[in-house]
Formats: sequence, structure tokens, C-alpha cells
Amino acid sequence: MFGVYIIFLIYFLFFAESMGRTFESRSYHYNLELFKEIGRFIKYRHELGFHAVTLNLLGNVVAFWPFGFFLPILHHKCRSFFFTTFLSFEFSLMVETIQLVSKVGSFDVDDLLLNTIGGAAGCLCFLYMNRVRRNYETKEKEHL
Repeated sequence: MFGVYIIFLIYFLFFAESMGRTFESRSYHYNLELFKEIGRFIKYRHELGFHAVTLNLLGNVVAFWPFGFFLPILHHKCRSFFFTTFLSFEFSLMVETIQLVSKVGSFDVDDLLLNTIGGAAGCLCFLYMNRVRRNYETKEKEHL
């Protein structure tokens, strides 16, 4: 499932024309000011529309939620919240850098923040579900 997720993520981040990913001659686009794009999307939410605002703000979080959820399943070391959050940041930084260099999309520190939050939220979800599973298994063993 993780592999399928990565394939879909790569497609949407680099190739989906519906997301504005084209290889036409473009210039470099980047934002190095934290909260600049987030603030712009919030300020102009009525003009941009609900779909555009949701896709940009919530979409970046949701897109990286599975990354943070699957990593602890794949590797025991990733069961550390801080380690998985750091890996989410690193992966997002790699994606943003490739978008900048390839001129597909833009490098945006706000996306780094939102993607990292998504990875952290996915990890928290895994940790919570894992705790519930362990508690259930412990109770089952006590009843036997």
C-alpha cells in the first residue's frame, strides 16, 4: 500500500495537469516567507473559492498523512513521533526541491510546513491506533 501511495503522490505532485503540472517553459517559482501563501489563501478565500483554498491548505496536510501513518508500520525506528516528523519534513523538502529544479510546481515553505504537519498527524494516528490495539490484545490475554 505504501508503494501505491508513493506512486499516486508522485503523479499528483509532478505530472497531474489538473494540478497545474506541465513541462512548458516556465520560470522558477518559490516562496521563502513562512505563512505568506497560507495567509494569501485565507485572505482571498472568497475570490479563490472553497475548492482552491481547501485543495491547497488541507490537501497538503492530507497528502502527507499516509506517509506518517505507513512509516511506523514499515520500520520500527519510525515509531518515534519526532523521527517520523523529521522524515516527513525531509521527504517534503526533497519534493519541493525537485519541483523547483524541474520547474513543475513551486518551492513553498508553507507547503513544507503543511506537509510536515500531515506526516506528524499520520504518525499520531498510527501511534493512537497501535496503543488501542495493544490494550485490546492485553485485555484479551487477561480474559483467557
